[in-house]
Parts: sequence; structure tokens; C-alpha cells
Amino acid sequence: MKLKFIILLLLLVVFFATDVLLGSITIEPSEIFVHGSITNTLLFNFRIPKATTALVAGAALSASGLMMQTIFRNPLAGPHILGVSSGASLGVALFMLGSPLLGLGYIRELGIAFSAWVGAATVLLVVMTVSARLKNIMTVLILGMMFGSATSAFVDVLQYFSNDTALKGFVIWAMGSLGGVSTPQLSILAGSTIVGLLLAIWAVKPLNLLLLGENYARTMGLNVRLTRTIIFSSTALLAGGVTAFCGPIAFIGIAVPHIARMIFREANHRILLPASVLTGMVLMLACDIIASLPGSNTVLPINTITSLIGIPVVVMILWRGNR
Repeated sequence: MKLKFIILLLLLVVFFATDVLLGSITIEPSEIFVHGSITNTLLFNFRIPKATTALVAGAALSASGLMMQTIFRNPLAGPHILGVSSGASLGVALFMLGSPLLGLGYIRELGIAFSAWVGAATVLLVVMTVSARLKNIMTVLILGMMFGSATSAFVDVLQYFSNDTALKGFVIWAMGSLGGVSTPQLSILAGSTIVGLLLAIWAVKPLNLLLLGENYARTMGLNVRLTRTIIFSSTALLAGGVTAFCGPIAFIGIAVPHIARMIFREANHRILLPASVLTGMVLMLACDIIASLPGSNTVLPINTITSLIGIPVVVMILWRGNR
């Protein structure tokens, strides 16, 4: 078990260094610490923040996906499938397209983040309310997808009536990007992710109890309503923060927890949570390296790469479930 964590940590270091060093411009080691040089500016103003954003986004989406799969008892639950990312997108759309001139600097960044958190929390609250009344997990999954489609429809209406400048900014955001996150945005994203992960750590023991069913968890003295509220808050912070600043990144939240389970052969969340976080960081760095297309001047939207990697995992889950 320890060896697997060590290997993941080594991969994390290697992929982070690779993500920082590879790109359209070659890094000259002699100029890294020369203040004002092109290499120094490129490294510390763009590539290191971009790689750090990949770490934070990978950790946040993976942890939120793991918690949602457990609390909904559904292997296909995740921020993207259940409409949580779409809710965050609607919040961002309302802010960016409805009030394009509102605020500057940290005020604007906090407005985007707060809008995403509220949007994600609203959709998640609706899905959780429905899941408490409907015991069929497939019905809950379908309803989550319908909520996501409904929010996407509202976003389309906002885009239709928005001005050209706001529309262009929102379309670029919707493609998903790790390189467009500014320093103020990264600080807000990192802060919300830390708080969300701390809540997730608190929820480790309750999540293990919920694996055996809510009735059993109640007999063991677990306050199910409080646990749901904390997990709900953690997921909204994690998924909403990433969606606010990186765009709606798909399939990482669904695929990574299953990859972690296959690697560690464990259902204990004391192991699964850190394993999912580390795996998510490594996978997101790998996706960013591929999206950067080293040696060319082209950068692909991060969503295209995460979808190509995540979709086969989802297909495999469905195939194993049918068996």
C-alpha cells in the first residue's frame, strides 16, 4: 500500500516537472533564475501557475466525485453527470453575461466564484432532495442529467441575449482551460479547495458508514442530515471553484475514484480519499501535458483530453455492471 502511494508521489513530481518544462518555447536552465528574462517570466508567470492549477483542479474534482459516488451509491455519480458543474456554469453565466461590467480585481473574481458555488449548491440540493424521496438510483441519475440540461438551456438563452464581448469571454471559458487562471483566481481556487478537502477529511468516517446503508449508519449514531450537509458543502466548494475558474471539466470526477479503487483494491475512504486526490492530480497533469501539444504552438481545450481519457473508464464501468 505504501509503495503505491510512493509511486504516485514520484509520478506527481515527474509530471509536474514535465508540465512546467515542456511547451512551445524551450526552457533554458541558465535563464531560469535570471530576473526579467523570457524564460523566467514564462516559467513563474505562466507554466508554474498552470501546473499548480492542474494539481488543485485534479484534487478537487476527484474528491468531489468520490464523495458523490458514495452518498448517492451510484458508480456513475459525479459533478458533471449529476448537473453540479452545469449549475456552477449557470451561476458563472449569470454573472459574466448578465453583469459584464460588475467589479474589478478581487471583487470580480469573488463574484465569479460565489456565483459558481451558489449554482453548484442549488443543483446539488435539488438532486439530494429528490434522492431522499426516490430510492431508484438510476432515476436520480437521469434526473440529475435533466437538471444539467435545463441549466444548459438557460445558459444558451443568456448567451443569445448577451453582448459580443461578454459572449466571447464566456465561450472561451466554457471550453475549459488551466492556463487562463490569474494569480487572484488561483488564490481563491486554492483556498476553496483546501476548505473543501478539510470537510472531506472530516467526512471520511461517515462515508465508510454510509457504504453499509443509511439505516445502519443511523444505528451507529451517525447524524445523516449533518453528514449530507457537510458533504454537500464540500462538493459545492470543490466542483464549483474549479468550474468557476477553469470551466466545466468533464469526467475527471467520475473516472478517477474508479481508477483509485482499481489501483488500491480498497473501499476504505481513509485510503480512497488520498488515493483519489493523488491520482486526480497525476491524471490532470498528464491531460495538461497532452493538451499543450509539446513542440507546437497549439493548445487544445482541456475538456477534449479529459473526455477522451474518462469516457473509456465510464464505458468499462457500465460493461462490468452489466456483467
